[in-house]
Amino acid sequence: MQSKVHVRTAINGEPAEFLCEPRQSLLECLRDLCNLTGTKEGCNDGNCGACTVEMDGRIVTSCLVLGVEAEGAQIGTVEGLARGTELHPLQKAFLENAALQCGICTPGFLVAAKALLEQEPEPSEARIRLWLANNLCRCTGYDKIIRAVQQAAREMKEARP
Repeated sequence: MQSKVHVRTAINGEPAEFLCEPRQSLLECLRDLCNLTGTKEGCNDGNCGACTVEMDGRIVTSCLVLGVEAEGAQIGTVEGLARGTELHPLQKAFLENAALQCGICTPGFLVAAKALLEQEPEPSEARIRLWLANNLCRCTGYDKIIRAVQQAAREMKEARP
């Protein structure tokens, strides 16, 4: 039997610690050990993007990252988007554009889109589509998601000083 590993990290800007088995994925650690269930398990083999989180400024599929790799890292999940009861502009735009249906893919799209808008505040439609190509949705047909990201980009631009 392997011993558990003590991991110290920061999740959504807050210090966090958990004990995990060396083989446990970051997805499992977030959901089962940290009770952050916003990150969804879709395929569990890195193909769908439902479990996308930000790790040290890069988006990763958390099902393919080991929990022990979070040691000392900064992790951002969908739970970190809203500020209290105030939704992030992307969350508002997804709601207003009906860019979600079953909701399994939504957290991954939100985290990935946020990372894009932080790097490129005014991405073209083609750039949004390329950036989100690793996130799959079986319900919406993508157009509503793209429109929501475009709307959020416009609103975030207007809010900048």
